[in-house]
Amino acid sequence: MDTTWRLDGKTVLVTGGTKGIGLAVVEECLGLGARVRLAARGEAGVRDVVARLSALGDVQGLSADVSTKEGRAALVAWAGPVDVLVNNAGTNVRKDLVDYAAGEVERILDVNLLSALHLTRALEVRRGGAVVNVASVAGLTGVRTGVPYAASKAALVQATKTLALEWAPRGVRVNAVAPWYTRTPLVEPVLQRPGALDTIVKRTPLGRIAEPREVATAIAFLALPAASYITGQCLTVDGGLTVNGLTWDS
Repeated sequence: MDTTWRLDGKTVLVTGGTKGIGLAVVEECLGLGARVRLAARGEAGVRDVVARLSALGDVQGLSADVSTKEGRAALVAWAGPVDVLVNNAGTNVRKDLVDYAAGEVERILDVNLLSALHLTRALEVRRGGAVVNVASVAGLTGVRTGVPYAASKAALVQATKTLALEWAPRGVRVNAVAPWYTRTPLVEPVLQRPGALDTIVKRTPLGRIAEPREVATAIAFLALPAASYITGQCLTVDGGLTVNGLTWDS
C-alpha cells in the first residue's frame, strides 16, 4: 500500500481545533488515518467535537489556553511526542493601532505568535515529522486586519523559515500556510458588514472566499510524506489575491 498520501500511524496535534480551519484540519487528518489530538480553550467545545468525530477515528481533546505558560505545559504533558504539530490557534481585534485598549495588543501577539513559538520549542516532534503554522495573507501584504494581527502573522512566516533551517538536521520540516478570507467564526463579523463581502470577492480572482476545508487540505498536504522535500515555505491559499496586480474591467 502506498502511504505517501496517508497519515496512518501518525499523531497530529492541532491547536484551536474546535472551529473553522482547525476543525477542518482535524477532520481532514482523521480521514487520512491519523491519530488526532486537539486543543482549544472551551471545554464544552472540545468535548462536543471529540464526541461527534470519534466515529471517524482516534481523536482526543484537551481544554487548554496555549497563550499561557500553564496551558502549554498541560498540553505538552498530555500530548506527548507527536509527528505533526499544527499551530492554528489565533485571534484578532480589528482597530486602528492607536485605539487598542490596554492588553489587547499583547493578547493578539500571545495567541497568534508566542503560543506557536513556545509550544513548538516545548513539544517533541518526532524525526520525519512536520510543523505547520497557520499564518495569513495579512502577514504578506497590506490588508485591513489590524497592525498587531498583521505583525504577528508576518513574524510567524519568518519564524517558519528560520526554524526550517534550524530543525532540518533533526529531520523535521517546518512550513506555513497563509489563507485569505475564509468562512470561519473569526471572520464572520467582517463578512456581515455592509459591502464587505462584495469588496473582498471583487479583489479575489477566483471570485469567492475560501471554505475551511480548502485551507485544511493545504495544511494536510504539508504534513504528508508526499511533501517530504518541502520545508521553509509559506503556501498561500488566497484565490489569487496576492498575485492580483493591475486588472482591467471587462
